Amino acid sequence: MALFDSHCHFDFDVFAGDFDAHLTQARQAGVKRMLIPAIGKSNWSRLESLSRRYNEIDWALGCHPYFLSECSIEQVDHIVTHFHTTHTKPIAIGECGLDKMVEVDFALQRQVLQSHLTAANELQLPVVLHSRKAHNDLLHILKQQPAQFGGILHGFSGSFQQAMQFVEKGLLIGVGGIITYPRANKTRNAISELPLECIALETDAPDMPINHFQGQPNHPKRLPVILSTLSELKQIEKQTIAQKIWQNTTSLF
Repeated sequence: MALFDSHCHFDFDVFAGDFDAHLTQARQAGVKRMLIPAIGKSNWSRLESLSRRYNEIDWALGCHPYFLSECSIEQVDHIVTHFHTTHTKPIAIGECGLDKMVEVDFALQRQVLQSHLTAANELQLPVVLHSRKAHNDLLHILKQQPAQFGGILHGFSGSFQQAMQFVEKGLLIGVGGIITYPRANKTRNAISELPLECIALETDAPDMPINHFQGQPNHPKRLPVILSTLSELKQIEKQTIAQKIWQNTTSLF
């Protein structure tokens, strides 16, 4: 089965010591493609370099709300210019979004997100969206300023009704390790109801730990664990799910 990890931070230091070995482990687990979203200008060149070196790695260009202190609004406004200077082009804009759990001015977060959406629409690229405790605010912005070329709501946690509101905005729902926890009833129920056409898989490695692997850095090689859980929740064979989600994700990007 070919798997696409639609969101992993494989450039982080925890993987740097023996990067080729980590990539081999992901390949052996069936991960044929992965998207590494930027967190800020500090890792833009690193992501482009990895994407140029490894065929299975793609990257997204943007500024995570958590790291806005490292990425001024002026830098965000120059995303389009930076895109045109890159040799290996990003395939999406992000990671960008809203986060009410970080100590970053929310008005600034909104302004930066709107700049990302403007860039994505101008460059005709999908967006990789982050939302924590901010679904309603994000939906309001997307109503005013749609992501014209689609995108993914990464690391979804919420109800079926919330998920479908984002699907109606043209987004895939990024499903990660949270569904491996039996107590995550609301999200597990939501994902079990969600049509396969609306789903992408992700690890968010090295974050978003998977059940039974707490305390260890998450890894793209564990994407099959999420797939297996999704298969159990939906009562559909893994091969069928893998094929459909591969189609979803490669069509988007």
